[in-house]
Amino acid sequence: MASRKIPRIVIASAMSGGGKTTAACAVMRAFMKKGVVPAPFKCGPDYIDPLHHFAACGRQGTNLDLFFSGQERLKELFARNTDGCGIAVIEGVMGYYDGLGMGSAEASTYETAAVLKAPAALIVPARGMAYTAAALIKGLAEFRSGSGIAAVILNGVTEGTYKMLAPVIERETGIKAAGYIPKLPHAVPPRHLGLELPWEADAEALEKNADIIAETVDTELLYKIASEAPELEYEPCDIKSGGAVRIAAARDRAFCFYYKENFDILKRLGAQIEYFSPLSDKRLPEGVSGVILGGGYPELHARELSENTELLADIKSRLEAGMPCIAECGGFMYLHESMEDENGVKRGMAGVIKACAVKKDRLVRFGYADIKAASDGAYLRAGEAVKAHEFHYWDSTDNGADCIAEKRNGKRSYSCVHMRGTMFAGFPHLYFGSDIKFAERFLDECRRYGR
Repeated sequence: MASRKIPRIVIASAMSGGGKTTAACAVMRAFMKKGVVPAPFKCGPDYIDPLHHFAACGRQGTNLDLFFSGQERLKELFARNTDGCGIAVIEGVMGYYDGLGMGSAEASTYETAAVLKAPAALIVPARGMAYTAAALIKGLAEFRSGSGIAAVILNGVTEGTYKMLAPVIERETGIKAAGYIPKLPHAVPPRHLGLELPWEADAEALEKNADIIAETVDTELLYKIASEAPELEYEPCDIKSGGAVRIAAARDRAFCFYYKENFDILKRLGAQIEYFSPLSDKRLPEGVSGVILGGGYPELHARELSENTELLADIKSRLEAGMPCIAECGGFMYLHESMEDENGVKRGMAGVIKACAVKKDRLVRFGYADIKAASDGAYLRAGEAVKAHEFHYWDSTDNGADCIAEKRNGKRSYSCVHMRGTMFAGFPHLYFGSDIKFAERFLDECRRYGR
């Protein structure tokens, strides 16, 4: 058993769209300016917010997800990713108590905070509210005994409104008022898969937001509250390398949705990751023995991807020659014969999957699932499962039938994934930490291919 003592605070809200990402990134940046290096984290399965964390503090956020990891693994993951940092800033997901189901706080921000013994600062959109703000905060704080809510930050209010409300909130709730967030020059706008990507926004906006929040939010109080978090005990996870092997991973504006922990696990198992761009590179990196094609927004770059015929041909020939491949969501679409772009125009792709990726007018699949093998494959044996998450508006004319996606509530399942030879391709975003054997077998196949 090991232990870690580090200041830590959760940036939470009563709802999605409450300003968590904008506030968390600005707070991280403000701490950076004070010389305190933050360790960024994101509750839940989101892979966009951690990219904003990187823009804020130079470190990609690590996902903390109790569905993926379980309590003991979550604590180890948290401790390992705080090395060299002076404070951990944990961005919540959805509303504070929103969990796996409509009637449960399981795997919620609240439960994550409780497991990590981390106090929470509640972001409350208070525009148009007065005394009612105190009632809302009191209700959230007392909904569960030991809620962990230790501070409140009012969002969308003026300095004058905050000065009038702060003493009322403290009197009625006993919770510290830690400042306010006025209208900022750039709050991260939404898109159909979540938020805009950090490189699409004004490069100076984050700096401006951080400067403003440094004046309007009491970061010294937040640090004091964070420092009161007790020592956290955890069980170290021993992962042994099976030998060095070079892996190519797509990473650019079209492919950027990855769980940081997946790459961390692969590296601990011996992988050397070589990033490449399907938008601009003409061939896979030299000397690689496997390829990972992650999710992203390939539909926004479909014309550029389809015009890079040299790389498409290189990937197809290598996969047909047996190179191991994991392709998720956007990467799965990239392997199709064709893909419709955001305007519905069909573009030629790699042609490994004999199907078309097509645009739908609604969210096709959403949420957690256990991806269970229907028969023996290279990375999963029959009946074995790896945990995953799906969120996509595109669909395929052939989603594959080598695995069964079983939803968390047990009320729905469906066929998915092409598990052919050493290729594993489908819409689910896999989380390797839920079954490290999957990652071990992938790298074993890469080493075998390399030999």
